[in-house]
Amino acid sequence: MDLNHIIGYLLALFVGITLGLIGSGGSILSVPILVYVMRVEPILATAYSLFIVGTTALFGGIQKAKQKLVDFNKVFLFGIPTIVAVFVTRKIIVPAIPEVVFATANFTLHKSVLIMIVFAIVMIFASIRMIKPLKASNTKVDSNLNYLGIFTQGLFIGLVAGFVGAGGGFLIIPALLFLTKTPMKMAVGTSLFVVSAQSLLGFIGDLRPDQTIDWTLLLTFTICSIIGVFIGSMLSKKIEGEKLKTGFGWFVFAMGIYIIIKETVFK
Repeated sequence: MDLNHIIGYLLALFVGITLGLIGSGGSILSVPILVYVMRVEPILATAYSLFIVGTTALFGGIQKAKQKLVDFNKVFLFGIPTIVAVFVTRKIIVPAIPEVVFATANFTLHKSVLIMIVFAIVMIFASIRMIKPLKASNTKVDSNLNYLGIFTQGLFIGLVAGFVGAGGGFLIIPALLFLTKTPMKMAVGTSLFVVSAQSLLGFIGDLRPDQTIDWTLLLTFTICSIIGVFIGSMLSKKIEGEKLKTGFGWFVFAMGIYIIIKETVFK
């Protein structure tokens, strides 16, 4: 095991801690770690990320369920459209994108670079959501839910999550807060189950006979991340979530800018 892998596994703990603390952000960390630290090819890294985040989120969700902080009705309400969109994106849309997306005499845009740039843009938008104070509703859940809005939002989340290999928690939590009036702590727990289901099924949709998966790397990274989610859940009882979310948001913003510069200027 080389130094890069050791560093990557240590950083995997942070992936889990982030999921345990704020219910999102795992994939925002896991993809750059896999690509830039552990030298995994970007398209394969997005597939690995779905497995890592999905498995880790499942463990975190079970913990939240024990604390009665999961609304399973909303897990199904958001989960069905997001799962369908993620599966279709990984099974059909991503494989259909050509290896060379665009080319001129002086410039060539490869599929792997496109995915990393789109991922960086998603990171920047996610960071803005994290930096901006997010006030959970304390009112009762509206019995007249906007089912069309929820279904449409679910499809969009699944499309984005599937393309960049993200769990989508940073999109699911605001949707739960504002579309279904879910309190923040309940939204975090509910989000973890939706993230888990869509990520793991997205990973299954990504499996192909010609694909070689380094299961040793993938499972070791996942185990470290699961340990992290338990640490994050314990820390969540002592650390104010809003302050942590804001600090993490600025870190994600900086990472997004770094990826864009690295993929376009120094490639």
